[in-house]
Amino acid sequence: MGTNDTTCPGPMKATSNGVFQGENPLHYALPLLILQICIVLFLTRALAFLLRPLRQPRVIAEIVGGILLGPSALGKSSKFLSTVFPAKSLTVLDTLANLGLLFFLFLVGLELDPKSLKRTGKKALSIALAGITLPFIFGIGTSFALRSSIADGVSKAPFLVFMGVALSITAFPVLARILAEIKLLTTDIGKIALSAAAVNDVAAWILLALAVALSGDGSSPLTSLWVFLAGCGFVLFCIFAVQPGMQWLAKRCPEGEPVKEHYVCLTLGVVLAASFVTDLIGIHALFGAFVIGVIFPKEGHFASSLVEKVEDLVSGLFLPLYFVSSGLKTDVATIQGAQSWGLLVLVIFNACFGKIVGTVVVSLYCKVPLDESLALGFLMNTKGLVELIVLNIVTTFMTTPLVLAVYKPGKSLTKGEYNNRTVEDTNQSNKPLCLMFCFQSIMNIPTIVNLIEASRGTNRKESLSVYAMHLMELSERSSAILMAHKVRRNGLPFWNKDKTGNSSDMVVVAFEAFQRLSRVSVRPMTAISAMATIHEDICRSAESKRTAMVILPFHKHVRLDRTWETTRNDYRLINKKVMEEAPCSVAILVDRGLGGTTRVASSDFTLVITVLFFGGNDDREALAFAVRMAEHPGISLTVIRFIPSEEFKPENVKLEITEDQAEAIAELKAKVKEQESSRSDSDIESKIIYEDKIVRCHDEICEVIKEYSRSNLFLVGKSPEGSVASGLNVGRSDTPELGPVGNLLTSSESVSTSASVLVVQQYVASCDSPAVGVLKSTTKGVLPVEDSKSP
Repeated sequence: MGTNDTTCPGPMKATSNGVFQGENPLHYALPLLILQICIVLFLTRALAFLLRPLRQPRVIAEIVGGILLGPSALGKSSKFLSTVFPAKSLTVLDTLANLGLLFFLFLVGLELDPKSLKRTGKKALSIALAGITLPFIFGIGTSFALRSSIADGVSKAPFLVFMGVALSITAFPVLARILAEIKLLTTDIGKIALSAAAVNDVAAWILLALAVALSGDGSSPLTSLWVFLAGCGFVLFCIFAVQPGMQWLAKRCPEGEPVKEHYVCLTLGVVLAASFVTDLIGIHALFGAFVIGVIFPKEGHFASSLVEKVEDLVSGLFLPLYFVSSGLKTDVATIQGAQSWGLLVLVIFNACFGKIVGTVVVSLYCKVPLDESLALGFLMNTKGLVELIVLNIVTTFMTTPLVLAVYKPGKSLTKGEYNNRTVEDTNQSNKPLCLMFCFQSIMNIPTIVNLIEASRGTNRKESLSVYAMHLMELSERSSAILMAHKVRRNGLPFWNKDKTGNSSDMVVVAFEAFQRLSRVSVRPMTAISAMATIHEDICRSAESKRTAMVILPFHKHVRLDRTWETTRNDYRLINKKVMEEAPCSVAILVDRGLGGTTRVASSDFTLVITVLFFGGNDDREALAFAVRMAEHPGISLTVIRFIPSEEFKPENVKLEITEDQAEAIAELKAKVKEQESSRSDSDIESKIIYEDKIVRCHDEICEVIKEYSRSNLFLVGKSPEGSVASGLNVGRSDTPELGPVGNLLTSSESVSTSASVLVVQQYVASCDSPAVGVLKSTTKGVLPVEDSKSP
């Protein structure tokens, strides 16, 4: 009996016995898959690094990497394709890629909060509808052109819907990351874009499910109807049967406790089961995973923990395989001739023109400024996974540079006057003091609350305005994008009225309680950025809110044994950059228990504050802030001014006192004198003590400071001036941002104190500064220093 020489290759075995037994590992499924994954990861990460200066999301690098590995570039070598991506291995690769895509769509659904759609304003809803309708119409028109030329024979109805969806969809996850990376996530334009994208995404997925239902190959015309009805029944079952079970699981995962492993496995099992059901119905398996993500409860600790457990593996490992799987089927070289290029340009033009024009026109109708309308148009043109690959690259790649080109959020900050950039200027103008406190975690809240209480001065209404900015790192995880929901919920950063017990809600409860007790308006804010650029958010917010001082936490915290431990070194770099670029005064708070363990009532609040005054702008700012604090009835303030003796004066130091410094000391003395003349024996108001201390050396300075070591808080300038300051022998320190006096109080063994320290740097605008505030002249008239007499 004859045999056929042409036989189909058999299935690949899983593992090999190794090269020493004469077997090629690349002929076996597992080692070949490992090699493919390694190549994909290396290439996509390298491209992501190269595209980082262009501020492109990582998805662009993954798409480009997929195309480069396909027949468009490296795949032109038949030896490369047959060795690394042989045809018999593509089934395993496609299966793994679609499994990763399935879980990614679950995460995408997890990011969409249906409740937020109810809160979507008319403006965002109008923009979303316009951003869908016009490009959908353009997509249908494009489908006719494609169908008559290169897609002849394709089913008409599903092809029309698919092209309409491909051109009208806005990728919510990609848009959220772009907004975060270009510092627009917490702005008004960012909130509108996110709300519109959420509506757009849900509508597009419903249309896509309809297109898939219509694309059935059944001979009966009722098949598509049955598929559609079964899909609707599946969605209703998930809402009324699956969602209550998920809510029950979420309630059993309290904040601060790890999520139980079997809860995570059960959830992932539900995702896979839902995907199987939708595939069984005739709708793509991805739709089932997406629906489970949408109905999953967003409140509480469970959702964020689930994202953190799943996201790294899915987005970092599996998702790039999807783009490679698509890229292996894409050959850019086949785009040849005028017709092909003309159709490509037509698709891209219609996708961009319809989305951008529709969004811009409706935005202008809603009285959005032209630059913001154009930015919204480009932002809504962001594409995701469902679209055509070339369309994806072109439209998403151009989003970031075009938005930055047409919309400059910084230029709107310079409108109006910004005069009170320091506490000293604010005190002199008798205007309300505006402060911005930055914090890293809820552990900083007690200290912030007590410092706000100390800063509110008298009980005059609206005498203090406070912004509390939560610093959150923008990572590659979607959990960072889940934070975006808190940013835009109810129009205020993480100001969620639904108390679910998570950390941000604890922050809100603390500030709300303090606001009711002290009549101080505390407005929470959120900065979600990479650690390398989060200082830009702080400086921009400080200018937009016209703050007089930004108060930052020190990058170290005190352990139980009273030694220092670095919280995170990135925070030190943030503090350094804010001090260099801030449009107002800056202070670094070195906390040694200023917050205490409990919050006491304002009537019982007491604090002993000491100012170490050497001279200079920073010392004057520290003094001005301390005098403001001394208005509080529970605060006692002591101001120590160091005066050099004759033998202390170094020859190379010019001894002088500026007019501003003399005026600050004179005003303080007048305040002390007025207080002494008006105080009675029964008066319990705060008291201010002023003392001159003549010192001859560094050791005497330390001895004077030791006398006040029992203070609760020291206020010092970052860069003190004068001969006494020049005589401080602090030595080289790894924290120059604290200045010589700050380092003396925090790290020197010669001064033993457990008091907290606030190191102040006064804003002084340079001649070339772009700031609009009042410029402070650095050239002052000088007066001779009197050793023992006050000026």
